[in-house]
Amino acid sequence: MRDSLALTSRPEVISFAGGLPAPELFDIDGIRSAYEHVLRESGSRVLQYSATDGDPALRDAIARLLARAELPTVADDLLVTTGAQQALYVLAAALLQPADVVLVENPTYLAALQVFRSVHAQVVPVPTDDDGIVVEALRELVAEHRPRMVYLVPTFQNPTGHTLPADRRAAVSRIAAANDMWIVEDDPYGELRFRGERLPLIASYEESAQRTILLGSLSKLLAPGMRLGWLRASATVRAACAVVKQAIDLHSSTIDQAAAAAYLAASDLDGRIARARLLYGERCDALLDALARTLPRGSSWSRPNGGMFVWVRLPDGFDTTALLPAALAERVAYVPGAPFYAGAADSSTLRMSFSAHPPAEIREGVERLAAVLDGRQWDGRERS
Repeated sequence: MRDSLALTSRPEVISFAGGLPAPELFDIDGIRSAYEHVLRESGSRVLQYSATDGDPALRDAIARLLARAELPTVADDLLVTTGAQQALYVLAAALLQPADVVLVENPTYLAALQVFRSVHAQVVPVPTDDDGIVVEALRELVAEHRPRMVYLVPTFQNPTGHTLPADRRAAVSRIAAANDMWIVEDDPYGELRFRGERLPLIASYEESAQRTILLGSLSKLLAPGMRLGWLRASATVRAACAVVKQAIDLHSSTIDQAAAAAYLAASDLDGRIARARLLYGERCDALLDALARTLPRGSSWSRPNGGMFVWVRLPDGFDTTALLPAALAERVAYVPGAPFYAGAADSSTLRMSFSAHPPAEIREGVERLAAVLDGRQWDGRERS
């Protein structure tokens, strides 16, 4: 994770590694105005300590965002965190004891694996296919391990880009309700749909509504540098998470929360989301087209309907971790697939993010990658 983010600071490298929002989508003038407004109107408040739960105006704004997704929410349902990553950590620290079992999609978001391992949970992978987690496998593993929690990124998953269909979402809800299991629904990409129809959040299913914790973020809608996320949970869970958060940082930045609330109140958010969807759709199509034209015979890749990621599988025998130094020498970067697996890894996989580059750069980056795959260095040996 650290290495992939570091690559973004090297301008000569076309990096498909970090899941970065397109910088041209940042409303710099609008965000500047929001900070100026809150400093001018309530400077002494926004520069002061604040409540751990978060700015009430921001929680109101987030609740309205969730209502758009047909999930009725009020401000008191929410805890504001320093990015969704912190939300995941405080949740794990609050709910998990050492050796508790957490089920995860295989592959899954690698920083989630870091969080669960940091609290000494036992992470058990659940097989996936092109539609996400395999329900029968989930049911069998729940019966075998009696897990405390299942962690999912059901919409435009990181790293695969897959989206869990509605029937599987309902099945996950029923399994959790029948087995007294928490569902952690991580949804940072849900607004970034550029094809198809919105699917219901798992948190909206009645069977497991009280056992589903929804995580979200403003990083993809406003700016990741503001480091604002949230969790939506029952009062008991939310209170436990607030105690953990208080021990970490007391509260998230007062001024950043106030500015985000002011921005959401004044901006045309629907227009900005529509622009992001159009931009990311064009960039995803550019990447899919470039992969089809250049990757070796026998390669395959996901075809996401939104989000930021495409998951690539090269033919048997390729090792994307071993290939990465040669790719960097060609000034192109990706994330090898192996770190995303909680179980046995498929070494031929890699994650590519299309969000931060215009189509011309995407095509150039894939051509650089193809030169490595076609050419001369693979696992230290010449390829015939």
